[in-house]
Amino acid sequence: MRIKVITSNAGKMREYAQALEGLGLEVFQDSVPYDEIQADALEDVVGHGLRDLMMNEDSFIIDDSGLFIDHLKGFPGVYSAYALKTLGNQGILELMRDVKERAARFECCIGCKLPGREPFIVSAACHGSILDAPQGDKGFGFDPIFSSDGVRSFSELEMEEKNTISHRGLAVRKLAERIGSEEGI
Repeated sequence: MRIKVITSNAGKMREYAQALEGLGLEVFQDSVPYDEIQADALEDVVGHGLRDLMMNEDSFIIDDSGLFIDHLKGFPGVYSAYALKTLGNQGILELMRDVKERAARFECCIGCKLPGREPFIVSAACHGSILDAPQGDKGFGFDPIFSSDGVRSFSELEMEEKNTISHRGLAVRKLAERIGSEEGI
């Protein structure tokens, strides 16, 4: 089965392709524009996007992800893409300077529409912490400053390992299970 992943993020696309290839699912990237609302929850953003895209698309996946930092009351959260663009990793680290409690989580919410099926949403989270400095040169986004084990950043992990523990990897497995249960893959 071929599934369109609607994203302009090449890093996300690589993660989807690697995570779904063993399930007989072929994913391809498309950057179809859709209305992305500003909301307090990832599920609201993805739900609105699903409804908007269903007017013209029959089969697709969209997602929204965010880094939620406890000390910053969940910031950047749903505003992660904007915060990455404007503050970057160094800006987040500056906000966390001299902060001892560095708990954070990545969340991923995936919306899926398949032909002849009702749309659905799956979500997952990966808990960890914000490091004191960027580490590693793999990954993308906030990966260099987030660690799930307190030692290595997501940017230090090979994609296969990252996909076994990351928010997106966990959500993609839920997605694959749901598609498989509906499609008999």
